[in-house]
Amino acid sequence: MLYSLILQLLDERTEQMRKKGECNGPFSVALARNLTGLEIFGYAKTHEQSFSRIKEDNLRRSVDRMLKTIMDDEEEEMKNMGVDPISLAEQEEDDNGEKLMEVKDTNQANKSITDMWKGTDTENVSTDGERDTEAEGAGATSLEGSILDKKRARKKVSLSSGRSKRFKAAKDRSPPDLKLSSLGGLDNVVSELMETVGMPILHPEIYVATGIQPPRGVLLHGPPGCGKTTIANALAGELQVPFISLSAPSVVSGMSGESEKKVREIFEEAKRLAPCLVFFDEIDAITPKRDGGAQREMEKRIVAQLLTCMDNLSLENTGGKPVIVIGATNRPDSLDSALRRAGRFDREICINVPDEVGRYKILESMTRKLKSSGDLGLDDIAKMTPGFVGADLKSLVTAAGIAAIKRIFGALAEQKKLNDAIEGDMEVDIEERENFEVIEFGNAGTTGGTVIQNFLINHPDTLTPEQLEPLSISKADFVSALPTIQPTAKREGFATIPDVTWDHVGALAEVRVELHMAIVQPIKRPDIYLKVGITAPGGVLMWGPPGCGKTLLAKAVANESKANFISVKGPELLNKFVGESERAVRKVFARARASVPCIIFFDELDALVPRRDAALSEASSRVVNTLLTELDGLNDRRGIFVIGATNRPDMIDPAMLRPGRLDKTLYVKLPTAPERLEILRTLVRSNHTPIDDTVDLATIAYDERCGNFSGADLSSLVKEASVISLKRIFFKGIDEGNETVSVDPGDDDIVVTTKDFESALTSIKPSVSDRDRIRYDHLNKRWSKASMKKEEQ
Repeated sequence: MLYSLILQLLDERTEQMRKKGECNGPFSVALARNLTGLEIFGYAKTHEQSFSRIKEDNLRRSVDRMLKTIMDDEEEEMKNMGVDPISLAEQEEDDNGEKLMEVKDTNQANKSITDMWKGTDTENVSTDGERDTEAEGAGATSLEGSILDKKRARKKVSLSSGRSKRFKAAKDRSPPDLKLSSLGGLDNVVSELMETVGMPILHPEIYVATGIQPPRGVLLHGPPGCGKTTIANALAGELQVPFISLSAPSVVSGMSGESEKKVREIFEEAKRLAPCLVFFDEIDAITPKRDGGAQREMEKRIVAQLLTCMDNLSLENTGGKPVIVIGATNRPDSLDSALRRAGRFDREICINVPDEVGRYKILESMTRKLKSSGDLGLDDIAKMTPGFVGADLKSLVTAAGIAAIKRIFGALAEQKKLNDAIEGDMEVDIEERENFEVIEFGNAGTTGGTVIQNFLINHPDTLTPEQLEPLSISKADFVSALPTIQPTAKREGFATIPDVTWDHVGALAEVRVELHMAIVQPIKRPDIYLKVGITAPGGVLMWGPPGCGKTLLAKAVANESKANFISVKGPELLNKFVGESERAVRKVFARARASVPCIIFFDELDALVPRRDAALSEASSRVVNTLLTELDGLNDRRGIFVIGATNRPDMIDPAMLRPGRLDKTLYVKLPTAPERLEILRTLVRSNHTPIDDTVDLATIAYDERCGNFSGADLSSLVKEASVISLKRIFFKGIDEGNETVSVDPGDDDIVVTTKDFESALTSIKPSVSDRDRIRYDHLNKRWSKASMKKEEQ
């Protein structure tokens, strides 16, 4: 306590010196050797009532010991910084005309022994007469000095963290060099921040004149890598105001009360620097909910201290100059609710996963300074990167640069090899030169590691401008680097856009049209739907026999719309712990709201929302209720499209199918004979299956044995026929255990014949029986709109 008071007194003296303009010299801080014990004694009794109950003699001795300890540490730190304490004292004496304070050193004997061990000259420490006295008393006081040194060392360990801060240079609080104009794809966020933060920072007189309190805090939240920290730095750079940037975990200290003290010091500094921005990155680390859970008492005290400090940021307390706090987090729901109320974090701004236009703007800003060859095709790259956030796109640009370097290095390595061949009078024919040209403008034939190694071996010196001239990034480099980048959205629960297109889907023409009008077109052209008053997205339930292409259709819709895609297998959200299943459902929709437009695909929906009756467990009922409220509750579902798929629509709770939820039901039935023909042609084309010219797919499609075949059964049929053809051509003796390949695998005469399909038809059976087909047809009649109208009439 006494130590803290002495440091507090020194800080106050330092502040007084700064106001008077007396902060000269190498430290610009008040030194302990300029204090007297009497001053500290009076200050301690004034600022801490508990000292008034201590005897004055004891308190004076404590003050002298503590002052001596701090002075010794000051001298040691001065020596570490290359400043001689004695020379500095003499200089101060010359400047002031008298010594401010002179303290007798009672530990000279021990210091002389230490200097002897270090091999230093003791003449720099003491005079000749003092050296003789020290030598005489060294043996008598060596034990006592050793004990004192150990005590002082222990005290240094405990007190050095706070003490050393006084000698460190003031932290740089100048605004960053980043500007808002260098960012892309965040126009809406920038507008909100300039309205909430920029206006009160630059024109506080407007708020003073109107008597309105300016906002005190803004909370930025969104998935990792979306640009929360970057936009906070760019905002400070744009406004050109002092910027205190902190990582929230750095506030936490192991000493009791130190964390709260750091928070107070941060806000006091912000008030001195006002107008000022204070930025807490990952603020959820120090402001968890105070709900009586497993939080430590320290975290609760930090939250309370932060609330108090933010409440004191009114213009009256900051001298009419605003101080605004900006927080960034990936988990806004984990913050204490008291922090999110008005008057603290007044505005919460969500930074979503960028859409295609946003990705194009981000790429445009990131590639502005790149040396490129030709058009980079950023619009095409933006289409190929759904789910990418700003950090992912930055990583993609870096990876494209590395790919370009590897390509150029490969060309330079080949050039080196070619030059060596010419210098050695070796013949190089025209064909080899043409091959070199291909390598120069294409990808190197060797692996990246080999290219780099060969280049470093052949080019140990700095490259010349002529060698650096061909270094440029092309669109091909971006395309080659794209598979190496895993988007953050995928790690956050999003699925990558499937590679299934409408070309992979055979038949199902009516269902495709309905999906286009319900999902694809509202995502691509929302302005057209807005003209007729359609703003809320619809939901679609696809049902039918297994293997008819429901999941395949969902993948094609996701690919066609190029929207963010979340795939949920019904049972994977269920959890044995109470409340966890409902939390998982809410989390899915929260991720979707943070990345609109987004498609959520629930496969096997009947497992997640079964019909609520007396036999259903309470836990399952809560999951159903949660999903119903998310689909059509108080939360905004704008831009979130839901697709469900099931084989058992009669098992789904009827409340799921009312208008506003999954109001459109699409029956994906078994294909007819013409549709089976179209599916077979699609399968052969998309799988590049080589079939003989004599194979008539129409005959196979109209065969009675394919009567109940679904799309999955037809795919299995083509696959089985291909395997039979391989067995017939390459593995003739496989039945006898002979695994030798009888024909060269590179033979181009591999074809699937009619006989192969006939053999496959004998082994592949339909997955849907006649009884199941009849049951699904009855369900379709009962669910069709025409039947509902007839029943109403």
